Amino acid sequence: MTNVLSDEDVPLSQRKATIAGKISETTKKRKSVTVKNEPSISDSDDQIPLKKKRATKSALVATKAQPSGKKITTEEKLSKSSASAKTSSAKANGKSKKVNNVAKQTTEPDSDIDEKPLAKRKLKKTDSKTDGDDTSTQEKEEEELYKWWEGESNDGSVKWNSLVHNGVLFPPPYEPLPASVKLKYKGVPVVLPLEAEEVAGFFGAMLETDHAKNKVFQSNFFDDFKEVLKNCGGSHLKIEKFEHCDFTDIFTYYEEKRVQKKAMSAAEKKRVKDEKDKLEENYKICYLDGRKELVGNFRIEPPGLFRGRGSHPKTGKLKERVMPEQVTINIGSSAPTPQPPDGHDWAEVKHDNTVSWLATWKENINGAQKYVFLAANSSLKGMSDYKKFEKARELKNHITRIRKDYTKELKDELMANRQRATAMYLIDVLALRAGGEKGEDEADTVGCCSLRYEHVSFKPPNTVVFDFLGKDSIRFYQEVKIDPQVYKNLKLFKKSPKKIGDQLFDRLDPPTLNRHLQNYMPGLTAKVFRTYNASKTMQDQLAKIENKGTVNEKYVAYNAANRTVAILCNHQRTVSKVHEQSVGKIEDKILEIKLQRYRLKMMVAQLDPKMKKSDPEYFQPDPELDDTTMDRLIDQIIQREKDKVAKKFQKENEKRAAENEETLSESELKTRMKVVEELAAEYNKERKAGKVDIKNGMTVEKLQAQIEKLNERIVNTTLQLKDKEDNSTVALTTSKLNYIDPRLTVMFSKRYNVPIEKLFSKTLREKFKWAIESADENWTF
Repeated sequence: MTNVLSDEDVPLSQRKATIAGKISETTKKRKSVTVKNEPSISDSDDQIPLKKKRATKSALVATKAQPSGKKITTEEKLSKSSASAKTSSAKANGKSKKVNNVAKQTTEPDSDIDEKPLAKRKLKKTDSKTDGDDTSTQEKEEEELYKWWEGESNDGSVKWNSLVHNGVLFPPPYEPLPASVKLKYKGVPVVLPLEAEEVAGFFGAMLETDHAKNKVFQSNFFDDFKEVLKNCGGSHLKIEKFEHCDFTDIFTYYEEKRVQKKAMSAAEKKRVKDEKDKLEENYKICYLDGRKELVGNFRIEPPGLFRGRGSHPKTGKLKERVMPEQVTINIGSSAPTPQPPDGHDWAEVKHDNTVSWLATWKENINGAQKYVFLAANSSLKGMSDYKKFEKARELKNHITRIRKDYTKELKDELMANRQRATAMYLIDVLALRAGGEKGEDEADTVGCCSLRYEHVSFKPPNTVVFDFLGKDSIRFYQEVKIDPQVYKNLKLFKKSPKKIGDQLFDRLDPPTLNRHLQNYMPGLTAKVFRTYNASKTMQDQLAKIENKGTVNEKYVAYNAANRTVAILCNHQRTVSKVHEQSVGKIEDKILEIKLQRYRLKMMVAQLDPKMKKSDPEYFQPDPELDDTTMDRLIDQIIQREKDKVAKKFQKENEKRAAENEETLSESELKTRMKVVEELAAEYNKERKAGKVDIKNGMTVEKLQAQIEKLNERIVNTTLQLKDKEDNSTVALTTSKLNYIDPRLTVMFSKRYNVPIEKLFSKTLREKFKWAIESADENWTF
């Protein structure tokens, strides 16, 4: 019996190879559309380029917020307010249901709501104590964790019924430089106003970085520095040229502070951390409908110099200090308003329960709105992720019809329709982002709809070369064979009088495309295609993995599948500066294991000389282990052991000093070092004598068992090395975080018996807790 795959079941890579044949077949079956003279396609109103049709839009008038309430910030009042919020939350949550029923949610906040208890789980805190800490974790009560994916929640415009939080945490005020540390201009120390000194410090602190050596970065910084200097009264010297400025003293000062911070004792680091935790404690949590939730980015970003990604035209510009008067707070109407810093007021205090942000302000570089949201593992964030992936899953019910329609429209008489169909093909098959127009002061990054004349070139008969900067200024370069009609259309879109700088899709933009997609499925946008194709591709790749081998082998296979998705979505990264060093360490680790294996084999040969005679090759050292390499590895092992002893000795003394106990003497360190010196002497003796000392009770069987364990370690470490090299230029986390349905990873973990800790970091396990607890080994996208 022949298995017939539906269109959505065909792997994306296979679709790319066969779609041309499908289109040709479809064309034969349907009534053909004859276009004798392609460039002279009908120029109706729908055909006019968008730029000619756009009218200037009037500016939107911002709505004023409701007046602020009484300002209270103490945790006691925060808790009191949360207690009252719990009462109302009982009405806002329905009885427990499975995650697949979350989509069936009420959209009317005033409707009758089931008052049964929330789906929840009690977690017991560990009874571990921290020395010197009066607030040990054993004193904390059991907390209730809300399992939103097992219950009902509002799916309409209302995000919450009560919201209590403590606002945002502002960065500390600027600490002036010591009197001896100055910016020098033409060799003369300059006394700067504090505002200008702070800006000079931003540049001085990063003097030796690649950014500070960038001419655009230097120019933008210096323009803003002079503006700040002018606005705060100037200095006794007229600073006109960047070339005459010497930031060396400032760099040296901040470099010394970095070194001092790195050299702090464990006790000092703990004290600093405790102070930081205490300062942040009240900002880390909020109460949403009476439930305790973690807040995500509650810190206001400190001032500094904008870096941007890629060749950003604004790199080096000053990120100004955000003041409370720029921050709008969003909080429940009955909750106490967070107290702003002394002498300041909030810009506004809103009580908008149709949005999920807690605070917002506008940054000065690009004029973008910044928001404080709940943490990634919060119920609101989890619901958002769940709905995003469910929307992508829903697309599989419509994808066949969508592909059939855009294939038909690739030869449409209307140029607007033909451009739209071509863009849909590129978004679907090549996973291009939709793209949008950019201002002159933004990085020149493009997507499908904003491709220009120069971004596409051709290699007959049907290969297209795409070369442009995508999101985050990451280069998208691909030579791909495409459907012949799409190839023909792209050549048509480039025809004269178009030239370099002109839009390829001059009758299309993302809003127009998305409005069209809404006809197929509510909420469908071009972005959903990337999520769908990424998840579908991942599922297809995982299905090819055989359920055999070690956990490490399966893990490498999983990463290979993830890499296929990352390449599809063009998730690239530059090779890390420490990549070669990191690879070198792994290579040395493999050699060290092989050296230990060779030593064990030497012991076997000494215990049973007959074995060496019967299989001399087995007892030969690996080809990489020549005399020079062995000597280097032994020196490396001995030095590492010495470093371990010294570090452990230092930590013990730091702990003793913190507890006011007598510290260990240097003689104790020398005694401990003797053990390492004995090990070095043992290695040297082995190298000279050509044989290894065998411990009492050691047998051939025991040695062979140890050799087998080392063989496994060599295989696993070699896999780790291959995985690292294969993924050096691919960003696996991006697709795993944003595009691959996390339930696929959970399914793989459970079906292939690979611990979820190997596949998801702690952060991702918290973010995707809903997926871990709701998907099983048979789940499918």
